[in-house]
Amino acid sequence: MGLLDALMGNASEVNIDDVREELAPILADSEQISQVLKLVRDMFVFTDKRLILIDKQGLTGKKVDYHSVPYRAITQFKIETAGHFDMDAELKIWISGQSEPLEVELNKDTVVAFQKTLANQMFG
Repeated sequence: MGLLDALMGNASEVNIDDVREELAPILADSEQISQVLKLVRDMFVFTDKRLILIDKQGLTGKKVDYHSVPYRAITQFKIETAGHFDMDAELKIWISGQSEPLEVELNKDTVVAFQKTLANQMFG
């Protein structure tokens, strides 16, 4: 993924080893990272126990919001694939106790991997 994709809101897959040290303080002792997707500065981290949404805020990105969603709290999810003229695909995740879904725009190649990882964590 290039800079243009990142600016357009498309996430790209990141090497787990590149972020393992950064995430060490927020992971449980036995928790393992399965996949990491990065959207400019924000990240979506799949572990064997939960989905972690990381929102880096401000100009410097020093203020960080960590939203942890256990897989058992996800009630459903939906993907809308990209068409011929669309550059992105959309993923919606409904979380128990919230009326509106969490919406994520991904590139058309990344959405399949995101959905497959989510399905494997929830049902596998």
